[in-house]
Amino acid sequence: MGLIFLYCLAFVALKGGLAAGSVWLLLVLGAGIFFVSEYTTHRFLFHRKPPKNPTLLKMMRKLHYDHHEVPNELDLLFLPVWYSIPNYSLLGLFTYWLTGDLLTAHAVVSGAIGALLYYEWVHFVAHRPIKPLTAWGRWMKKVHLWHHYKNENYWFGVSNPSIDYLLGTFQNEKGVELSPTARKLQG
Repeated sequence: MGLIFLYCLAFVALKGGLAAGSVWLLLVLGAGIFFVSEYTTHRFLFHRKPPKNPTLLKMMRKLHYDHHEVPNELDLLFLPVWYSIPNYSLLGLFTYWLTGDLLTAHAVVSGAIGALLYYEWVHFVAHRPIKPLTAWGRWMKKVHLWHHYKNENYWFGVSNPSIDYLLGTFQNEKGVELSPTARKLQG
């Protein structure tokens, strides 16, 4: 994903786009799209009731259920490329279809993948014995670990809590009951 990010950003830069203020807005738009999808995908897809179809269940285990069972397992910390590449390809195609402009499509995808890379780093640090350097990083690590070890029904924003605040899934940790299913999402 890092190479795709660099390709998209290089495309924007070579077309002279980084000099335009509107391109910076497109990068921010792409990041915003990522943060909305981070929350909605985590809450409504990755925490949905387990599918009965064995193939879909296996996919959901690989995407998220197994991560709750063994939260520190390195193989389960990152979104697989077989999931990410099609999603960002669709974002780029949709943006191009909507605007008819390759620079715009590459800028939006750059912003979204840049936010994904930030998310992946925050998620990695949250689950590894690493002390974040900033107060924000230490706080995000603590909040994400509440999601895993306190209650899986809150704190869905791994790298950004804004939508949790907006939709009421950010709660005072002391007032939230310990969930018996936080480590076993499929019941």
